[in-house]
Amino acid sequence: MKLCQTVAELAAALAEVDQAGKTVGFIPTMGALHDGHLSLLRRAQQDGHFTVVSVFVNPLQFGEQDDFDNYPRTIGVDARLLTDAGADVLFAPSAAEIYPAGKQLREPSPGDLGEKFEGTYRPGHFAGMLKVVSRLFDLVNPDAAYFGDKDAQQAALVQQMVRQQIAAGEREPLKIVVCPTLREPSGLALSSRNRRLSEQELAVARQIYPALQAGAALAPDVAAVVSAARAAMPSEARLDYLELVDPLSFEKLDHIPEHGARLIVAAWVGKVRLIDNLLIGG
Repeated sequence: MKLCQTVAELAAALAEVDQAGKTVGFIPTMGALHDGHLSLLRRAQQDGHFTVVSVFVNPLQFGEQDDFDNYPRTIGVDARLLTDAGADVLFAPSAAEIYPAGKQLREPSPGDLGEKFEGTYRPGHFAGMLKVVSRLFDLVNPDAAYFGDKDAQQAALVQQMVRQQIAAGEREPLKIVVCPTLREPSGLALSSRNRRLSEQELAVARQIYPALQAGAALAPDVAAVVSAARAAMPSEARLDYLELVDPLSFEKLDHIPEHGARLIVAAWVGKVRLIDNLLIGG
């Protein structure tokens, strides 16, 4: 595996790939890698791509400075994991490489989709996420990029951004691949934030996904789905939201359409905020 820490090093590595006629599969991450991230890498490898994984903790995605400061940074461990998993390039840039002084970068608008749910509770988060993803796409110029279904609203926004940029002639065709959420046997979605949970808090967090399943079992009655999921949530978890929404627009639903619905949740367990979702029907 080749480690690239500057834009120039990345460009040199990708020039060799282009000369060899290979396609590029890209997995953007903020590090603290776990098997959920590695599953995206495996999917890109299965699709036959030369694989690039980025590790960059994007300051624009954090609303509270202490959350940014406390986000786990494990680049040495991450590099070993990626080497063992057969990644081709690890791109681990500094903020100055991503956001160079004086350089005008695209600032894609999240639009209406970005104002709901996560956009409400984390103002500015999606604008910062789209800015860095667009910048990384410009630097890597991948044929396909891989995201996890756990961050469903994020994935929908990236897809929206890419469609708009392609339609405007700002970007070559780029396939966004959304991969299934990896879970513990308990159902808890793998997340870098899980390592900040105590054993007692983990026990609480492990009740979140079964609560979603309890709600989903009552489909297609939308009111019953939401009320049953809320009732099954552990009392120690403090909800930001729990709603049944359209999987494309994230509008709240009063019925389940043909293309299905998504039961979404954001909850605080101790000082850690967790999100998850479950697709129903479709």
